[in-house]
Amino acid sequence: MRIGCHISIRNGYLGAARTAYAIGANAFQYFPKNPRSMGIKDFDKKDAEACRRFSRDHGLRSIAHTAYPINLCAAEAELYELTVRHLRNDLEIAEACGSLGVVVHFGHFKGPDPLEGYKRIIQMLNELLADWSGQAKILLENNAGVGGRMGTTIEELLQVRSLLAAPEKVGFCLDTCHAFASGLWRGDNWDEVAERMRSSGYLALLGAVHLNDSVYPCCSCRDRHAPIGRGEIGAEAIARFLQTPELADLPIILETPAPADGGHQQEIALVRQLAQTEDTRLPVEK
Repeated sequence: MRIGCHISIRNGYLGAARTAYAIGANAFQYFPKNPRSMGIKDFDKKDAEACRRFSRDHGLRSIAHTAYPINLCAAEAELYELTVRHLRNDLEIAEACGSLGVVVHFGHFKGPDPLEGYKRIIQMLNELLADWSGQAKILLENNAGVGGRMGTTIEELLQVRSLLAAPEKVGFCLDTCHAFASGLWRGDNWDEVAERMRSSGYLALLGAVHLNDSVYPCCSCRDRHAPIGRGEIGAEAIARFLQTPELADLPIILETPAPADGGHQQEIALVRQLAQTEDTRLPVEK
């Protein structure tokens, strides 16, 4: 399986790819630029191309993740235009680095009519993608339910995509902690959830997975990631999830708390073990 984690770009895009390879990952995620600002980056195209070549030559798959402040429901004119420019910049960087796409949270709308929120998402994505000709896609990520229920169901994710002018430029990123927190997945019913995703066409459109356990129980609507097998979802449910055939070639990215050594080598090895065996017992901590 293509398993990895989030990697810093403090040593550049090529540096991120090299780091992923060095820790035994064959997939990785990165922020194209400062994750806490809405700035536009004049990025180093040679560095991005070197990342693309290294990833291709070493069998790495990567995805980018947009900045935290991005909200597809933005309405105020200046913020709306900045958001579109920011996301276009992310797509350009992802394309240059050879990444599959840019993960974007579905969006949050605080008004009384959620339909207005959906309209804003569709409008923004249509404008963003109208003249986008690259291979990198927007990967819409399911929400955990924090601050509202938008973006928590398979049906609404698919419906928004279907209403876009160019739906082929959009796929999905499934976050397991978010799915558990929102109640989309209870942990013990993955076969049922997978069949719904399969029959609706969602699994065929899945471009990446954020693999996270959850600190809080199912339906808590609280987004707090836990190490794999150490949270409320548990190793057995995650193993069942990982053995889904449609996930075999997707980048599966850990966003779990960084261990004391700063790396995720042991957790990546654990995920590979869970994906290949029915024995879901975790090693005893010493």
